[in-house]
Amino acid sequence: MEIYISQFIGGLSVAMLLFLVASGLSLIFGVANIFNFAHGSFYLLGSYIAYQTISLFPNFWIGLITATIGAGLIGAILEFIFLKRLYGRVNEGPFQILLTYSFILILDDAVKFIWGPEYKTIVKPDILEGSFVIGSIFIPKYNVFIIIVGIAIALLAWYVLNKTKAGMIVRASSLDRTMVGLLGVNVSMVMTAVFGIATALGGLAGAMAAPLRTVTPGAGIEVIIDSLIVVVLGGLGNFWGALLGALIIGEVNAFGILWIPQWASLLSFAIMIIVLIFKPQGLFSKSR
Repeated sequence: MEIYISQFIGGLSVAMLLFLVASGLSLIFGVANIFNFAHGSFYLLGSYIAYQTISLFPNFWIGLITATIGAGLIGAILEFIFLKRLYGRVNEGPFQILLTYSFILILDDAVKFIWGPEYKTIVKPDILEGSFVIGSIFIPKYNVFIIIVGIAIALLAWYVLNKTKAGMIVRASSLDRTMVGLLGVNVSMVMTAVFGIATALGGLAGAMAAPLRTVTPGAGIEVIIDSLIVVVLGGLGNFWGALLGALIIGEVNAFGILWIPQWASLLSFAIMIIVLIFKPQGLFSKSR
């Protein structure tokens, strides 16, 4: 029982990191109808910005905040300068994929140019070192922190999207941009703000994951693959589907490593294939 509880907590912490990345991906698609292939690169940027900030100011929390804001600003600038030019064009989708894929190449090479190809490490803050001990169960404090942040982000997103005027505008923009614009809303700035918030979530995930993993070039590609699996499960553009999909993948990986370690790396892909065959719109999307 102790082993199962430990695996569950570990899977939950991984799920929350996946949710932060996948939710941003779903938010961008759901509101702006943009498939941001470079979303994993903002996860990568977040980890490196956190590393650089902590190197200058030895404070994990300053690094976490800087990584979130920095990734969000870079994402908003790229959307404003480049992606905005594609809106409304014929065959917009392929151009979006090509453009965002070019972002991957540029941002990954920029990371190597600035920080080099060597692996970097970030140390956990002292307050989050060690574990909570409940009987014979050891629960790492840092994992609990990740879970709390993930749940807090989910609740905050629910409140903003459903209980505020800004959330109403975002939801309306996802349905009919033209009508929202006719009502006097600057839809262009709404798109930029949504893109910035989504990439900020990716940067936050990268900074939070850094103490558990090495900070290395190429990490963005790895995380975008896992995030795509989550999005396929939840339904592309479905914010809450991203949360449930992340929980499924996080726990499947955690218990897969425990029960069938030799096949664990294939389980996520197997689940995605099954979903694509029987419910390609996603487990938590309405049938079409």
